[in-house]
Amino acid sequence: MRRLGTTRRTGRTRSRATGAAAGAAALLALAALTAVPAQAHEPERRVPHWELKDTGTPEVRFRGLAAVSRNTAWLAGTGGTVLRTTDGGATWRNVSPPGAAELQFRDVEAFDARRAVVLAIGEGEASRVYRTDDGGVTWTESFRNTDPKAFYDCLAFFDHRHGLAMSDPVDGKFRILSTRDGGRTWKVLPDEGMPAAREGEAGFAASGQCLVTSGPKDVWLATGGAAHARVLHSADRGRTWTATDAPLPAGDPARGVFALAFRDRTHGLAVGGDFTPGRPSPNAAARTGDGGRTWLPAAAPPPAYRSGVAWP
Repeated sequence: MRRLGTTRRTGRTRSRATGAAAGAAALLALAALTAVPAQAHEPERRVPHWELKDTGTPEVRFRGLAAVSRNTAWLAGTGGTVLRTTDGGATWRNVSPPGAAELQFRDVEAFDARRAVVLAIGEGEASRVYRTDDGGVTWTESFRNTDPKAFYDCLAFFDHRHGLAMSDPVDGKFRILSTRDGGRTWKVLPDEGMPAAREGEAGFAASGQCLVTSGPKDVWLATGGAAHARVLHSADRGRTWTATDAPLPAGDPARGVFALAFRDRTHGLAVGGDFTPGRPSPNAAARTGDGGRTWLPAAAPPPAYRSGVAWP
């Protein structure tokens, strides 16, 4: 239903996401800055543009991207694939964890060129977390889900030690996993402070942006699939949450908020819509200026569904 590119036990049709964050099979678009010829009387100006970078892996669909500098970035995708570049995307090294070929990595969070954490999504034991401290030369499986009712979608870090991962609702509430040591160990947080999930509500394992942080304690969680799309907010690293409706398409398993981005703890963006091919998806973006307490439709939303967003 909301597991893009996976098949649910209910037998629903397999579906794949398309859009800004899904990426092409073998090409990654990276922003670059280049000098523009200046007039004699004008200072040199630099404007952004896009370049396509060939990763050398045409069979892989990439979902997760973590750029830690203008030179270093990590990619995560299907077939248990993790790639790393240290030269701005000119070349990519396959640093995939061994024995992970059956997994789908949908989120990667990197701290630098050597340390990264990746999340594999899926029901039951398909949901796993791996960590590397040596640039992908070796990996440690730091979490494997043993609850058949759980399905982990996204992870996010506040700093190099504190982070969270979120699962679709288990027994009526979203499940939150917490780490205090950079992803080496994880524990499930108590759910007393989590509002009840609505019927059909879940997260979208699309681009690793259904869970995002800003600052040392604030975190937001995006949902869809229910009668109304929602954004949940916690100001205490995931122990207590409040929920607010978001004015994005809803009322269908394929509709809702797919991705969030916060410039700071106050100003944020939400994008999503309906990922079903051929369906229109107006009003697929919203904004907040009060930390997610209220959301307003974007004045000029994208013309179609989007599964990723960034606000530098």
